[in-house]
Amino acid sequence: MRVHFIVHESFEAPGAYATWAKQRGHDVSFSRVYAGEKLPANAQGIDLLIVMGGPQSPATTLEQCAHFDSKAEQALIACAISQGSAVLGICLGAQLLGEALGAPFTHSPEKEIGKFPIFLSPAGKKHSLFSQFGESLAVGHWHNDMPGLTANTAILAYSEGCPRQIVAYSDLAYGFQCHMEFTPDVVEQLIAHSEKDLSQATAYRFVETAETLRTHDYSEMNKALFIFLDKLGAHYLSVKAATKR
Repeated sequence: MRVHFIVHESFEAPGAYATWAKQRGHDVSFSRVYAGEKLPANAQGIDLLIVMGGPQSPATTLEQCAHFDSKAEQALIACAISQGSAVLGICLGAQLLGEALGAPFTHSPEKEIGKFPIFLSPAGKKHSLFSQFGESLAVGHWHNDMPGLTANTAILAYSEGCPRQIVAYSDLAYGFQCHMEFTPDVVEQLIAHSEKDLSQATAYRFVETAETLRTHDYSEMNKALFIFLDKLGAHYLSVKAATKR
């Protein structure tokens, strides 16, 4: 499989997503837009498009951030979906995925930074790609907003602070508001960039200090993510094979 990442900032690294892709021997490519790397002209040849997070929002303009073209990314996402590719959006990427399908993003009820449990909805508990999550799973968070919902969206997981943590837009397109890609290295990069946010931790219900963030073990959620990605890849390949018959 060819896996293509859109990475918006150096400190919003793909982390465990990239580790999985490389460990599985997939053909991995990147559009590191913060470094001036271009988006693909189209989604041709991309089996799995993964759009990472960032401090921007889908409403951020080119005047506000010259390296982030929200409309171009939404167009690429829509192209990938229309040609039958698998698409994952993480945080900002989840919001862009919703926008590409006509569902405007919105603000989350709570700011969340840290490691807190998400809870599977009835639809999530029945979803075969998420059976390894159990009824709840402690995962990473670093967000203020959440993805929009289409008429056919299924909310698969929520948290105490955010009602849209994992959403399914189709059987091949998923938005993760949460950050299951966190590793100690990724978290350290975010801490280095977010001194102001973390200095105000006591003002929020779901914002942890840098010291607390450094104490967490992120390996369990990484393992659950890997299983999900394996299942998604297998499902994509089965759908692709069926369309060729």
